[in-house]
Amino acid sequence: MKKLLTIALAFLSLSASAQSLVSYVNPFIGTSNFGTTNPGAVCPGGMMSVTPFNVMGSQLNTWDKDSRWWSTPFSSDNCFFTGFSHVNLSGVGCPEVGVVLTMPTSGPLQTDYREYGSEYSELKAEPGWCGLRLDKGDIYAEVSATMRSSVERYTFHKGLSNILVNLGEGLTNEYGASLRKISDTEIEGMRFCGTFCYNPGAVFPLYFAIRVSRVPDEAGFWKRLPKMNGVEAEWTPDNGKQRLYKGYGRELAGDDIGYWFSFETQEGEQIVLQMGVSFVSCANAWENLNTEQSGLDFDRIRRKASDTWEADLSRVKVEGGSLEQKQVFYTGLYHALIHPNVLNDVNGEYPLMEQGGIGRVQEGHSRYTVYSLWDTYRNVHQLLTLLYPERQLDMVRSMVDIYKEWGWLPKWELFGRETFTMEGDPAIPVIADTWLKGLRDFDIETAYQACLKGAETPQAYNRMRPDGDLYREKGYIPMGGVQADLSGDNSVSHALEYYVADNALSLLAADLGHPEDAKLYRERSLGYRHYYDRETGVLRPIMADGSFLSPFDPKQGENFENAPGFHEGSAWNYTFYVPHDIEGLAKLMGGPRKFVDRLQSVFDKGNYDPANEPDIAYPFLFCRFPGYEWRSDEVVASLLAKHFSTQPYGIPGNDDTGAMSAWAVFSMMGFYPDCPGDPSYSLVRPTFDKVTITLDPKYCGGRESLTIIAPSGSGKIKGIKSSKGSLRRRISHRELIGAGTIRFY
Repeated sequence: MKKLLTIALAFLSLSASAQSLVSYVNPFIGTSNFGTTNPGAVCPGGMMSVTPFNVMGSQLNTWDKDSRWWSTPFSSDNCFFTGFSHVNLSGVGCPEVGVVLTMPTSGPLQTDYREYGSEYSELKAEPGWCGLRLDKGDIYAEVSATMRSSVERYTFHKGLSNILVNLGEGLTNEYGASLRKISDTEIEGMRFCGTFCYNPGAVFPLYFAIRVSRVPDEAGFWKRLPKMNGVEAEWTPDNGKQRLYKGYGRELAGDDIGYWFSFETQEGEQIVLQMGVSFVSCANAWENLNTEQSGLDFDRIRRKASDTWEADLSRVKVEGGSLEQKQVFYTGLYHALIHPNVLNDVNGEYPLMEQGGIGRVQEGHSRYTVYSLWDTYRNVHQLLTLLYPERQLDMVRSMVDIYKEWGWLPKWELFGRETFTMEGDPAIPVIADTWLKGLRDFDIETAYQACLKGAETPQAYNRMRPDGDLYREKGYIPMGGVQADLSGDNSVSHALEYYVADNALSLLAADLGHPEDAKLYRERSLGYRHYYDRETGVLRPIMADGSFLSPFDPKQGENFENAPGFHEGSAWNYTFYVPHDIEGLAKLMGGPRKFVDRLQSVFDKGNYDPANEPDIAYPFLFCRFPGYEWRSDEVVASLLAKHFSTQPYGIPGNDDTGAMSAWAVFSMMGFYPDCPGDPSYSLVRPTFDKVTITLDPKYCGGRESLTIIAPSGSGKIKGIKSSKGSLRRRISHRELIGAGTIRFY
């Protein structure tokens, strides 16, 4: 009790003083409940991330990452450590990368994870750093990172100590690696990765360079024993099914290989392992490592990573609210800044999109990758546009360059390969939204032509819209069309995504002076009306003969099932996803009152899915109708309280490279971009008393900050006052950044 009281008093003392924003971040939020985040060390948008790898389970002789939707190297539900994995994804729904596992051990050398794996304690993490203590050998292991490299420090006891580099295990669905000894303390190699979400063509190499801080007493390669006549070699407790190659000092290749360093350590001796990575070459991996860690030791790299995060998080400062709310907010902002990632090396080189060649980014700019656009086009890129416009511009430039190199804009691009995951044409709303919000330093003419190509190319040759012919001809997609994502017949979901993209293209065309295009794409965006079924009050799949699908259950597809016509959701999860024409949908439903009642029933009857993207803007749609705006305040507050917390399950499911976190960040600040491509926001009661946003005056008409002040008291808010004195709940981006102060009444 005395110990607990001391801790509590110390915590209260810390809370009373000024805290760094980094201290509010809890990297363990989202590490359970399939949130698929991880507590690893990473810098904002960093190519390198290094995190504990524990998905194998403590008593397993085998493991299957696909059997439990294992798409993260770490789960807070497990405690069996088999190394630190490198280059990891955060919040994704399919396994990928998470390879080149480094593992400290003590005692006789073991190279099979079933023998050397260990449970652990004292697991802690903060932005840019993670540490834990292994039960086996009482080894303390900690890691930090720069943009393209990691540094790992292992504290050993007296005796035989080892560092293993395992190239056989990982999250990727691909196998194969190569290793080469460079010197007594250095190795380099390649790990083959890819087939994200089981796309067989999306493969790529990851190159790495590793250096240890002192010469080992012994070192060598290992390789898993091959099957003989289809029978796997018998497992033995000495080195499992591995063969050691001592005294061999050249190179090795295979599906399951590794390297070890062994040391006779003194009590408390620390050995440091540095690793650089590249998607171009081993030479670039060395250059990344040597450039970014030059003159820096472990502690200085850790401080530098923390300072980088502090600077990024400081672009938004909040006052008021509880400690937990601040932790949820800043952890959400942290998660939203992990992806997209820098792809180019320090010398500017990067792998060309879907090609074998090497490109070079313009000096002072970055080439980005990991475009989970079906998720992030709804809110992450809008958040980046507001808070980090210089990065968002480089991301759009990267998207345009992808088009120049490959001929198409990205859909779900990963390290220079297109995975074709999910549906729609999601790059169009991102480009339109960025341009219409005043970020214009990119090749808009090429970008516009790229958007038109996706919208108009016949479906036989169209990589973005594989069922676009019927869509253009009929205004909708009947069931039975070809689906590119292999997830079943998702005709309604596909069409709804095209409608949103075409509306964004219409807005962009109008701004660029193409009125005929603007009219054409606006008309196309209204084709959702074909799906509206007055009998059920929802959007209903249409058969090839023009009739509605029958029998039909609007609730079928909940819990991430693929119902006929819908992808990862039910008709209720998709019916209100026409954000560009909510007023028109309300007319189909019988007017605002009936629309509001039907929308409210989605929340009251449990038909809202907070863990997936199609319906995440639903709570803000009440703001479109005068007199009902207060419902948005109540629903948003309720969802934040119910689904977002500081616990490992504190994200309502898969974070989707920051999309769910961005939802919370916007909601807590008091505004949300509820229509992708439309430069406007709906307003809700802020979580905090005061929110101060640092703006870049270059993109904000000279404004350097925006302050949002919440109303005092607990009464229903009316909104903000316009220049004419009226109260409203919608605001344009130009009004937002030009306001200086926004005060709710």
